Amino acid sequence: MGACHLGGTCVNVGCVPSKFLIRAAESIHHASMSNFNGVTAGKPTINFAQIIKQKTALVNDMQQYKYMDLLPGLPHLKVIDGKAKFIEKNIVEVNGELYEGSKIIIATGATTLIPEINGINDVPYLTSQTLFELKQQPQSLIILGAGYISLEIAQAYQRMGTKVTIIQRSQSILSKETKDITDELEKHLADEGINFLTGTTINKVWQDGTNIKISYTTSTGETEAIESSHIVIATGTKGNTSGLGLEKTGIETTERGLIKVDEFLKTSAEDIFAIGDVTTNPPFVYTAAYEGGKAVINAFKPQQKQANFSVLPWVVFTDPQVAGVGIDEREAEEKGISHQVTTFYLKDIPRSIVALDTRGFIKLIRNPENDLLLGVRIVAPEGGELLMQLSLMIKYKIPLKEIIGMFHPYLTLSEGVKLAAMSFTTDVKKMSCCAS
Repeated sequence: MGACHLGGTCVNVGCVPSKFLIRAAESIHHASMSNFNGVTAGKPTINFAQIIKQKTALVNDMQQYKYMDLLPGLPHLKVIDGKAKFIEKNIVEVNGELYEGSKIIIATGATTLIPEINGINDVPYLTSQTLFELKQQPQSLIILGAGYISLEIAQAYQRMGTKVTIIQRSQSILSKETKDITDELEKHLADEGINFLTGTTINKVWQDGTNIKISYTTSTGETEAIESSHIVIATGTKGNTSGLGLEKTGIETTERGLIKVDEFLKTSAEDIFAIGDVTTNPPFVYTAAYEGGKAVINAFKPQQKQANFSVLPWVVFTDPQVAGVGIDEREAEEKGISHQVTTFYLKDIPRSIVALDTRGFIKLIRNPENDLLLGVRIVAPEGGELLMQLSLMIKYKIPLKEIIGMFHPYLTLSEGVKLAAMSFTTDVKKMSCCAS
């Protein structure tokens, strides 16, 4: 297992601790503001060290009952704590002992890729993993990168009282998403005080007393500087393959050390499979678990099970959340698929109206020739909770007219999906509240 505890990234340093801190920050935010005239908000008392202590206790508990306590019930499993490396294609060495396997699965995960920035190795930078171990709240944070991890961290710490700045090389946050998505999310995060420096090139980093300074060039060519008590690197990941001895196996990797696998999770070396964040597949805990099951079957059964990520729901756990499944309009255009787009704003959804929280929208992409859903993009509070009915529609090719004909409880956010589907052919604004 090496340096990472049993349970891997998700339980120890990823999903569980990050979502705990996101929810803690959300409770602080809700206590300190209110959209309702009759509710007076106050300034909550925050004990940052106690929040981190509770987070650590939760992580330890989950590691114990979700992993350690399960080991005695797995009689054919042997856990060895150590660093493994290949000696030959089917022989691995751990702690000086040799282990031979007819089939091998690599699941070593990934770590933060440290960019080549002048001076970066001379300052005490943090990563998304080490940040969560700080027991004293940072006064300020500069976060390098504007992917989903960066944005989740930024909002959580900003809401807890840390002044946060995000520096991004590309012109927008979540650079793989369309401009309507990124503009909407950036607007709401900026309203909470997060400072965005996009289209920025970092020149150098250095320590100045207790602070860290960064010199950067803006998109207009001006050179400026910014300082912070802490800096977090979240510019991407690399596969944990260094020192693994893959050169003894013939396994092909990318420049970032990620292992190339086919649709059956096979590497380029016979009888060796790879799963999870160490591969080029989507880096989510639920895809890693899915891949693990497929890889074991494919290793020992003649009937091969293909890994299929065509209907993969995903969520960015900011507030509002960004969520999606299927393809967007750009991908439909690239693939030559006939498509039509509708964007339905939360300001027209009854649930959002009465909650006085109309941030965001629901965007549906459909094929007008057969009324089948191609993809969805959502920006909304708890928008990720809407994904599964839409994922099932894509997977089982259910026409949108079917969801329009279904009962949706009034004053639920899911009703917004029905209204969005109706908006392809109907001006929903001219309908009464409960009309269908």
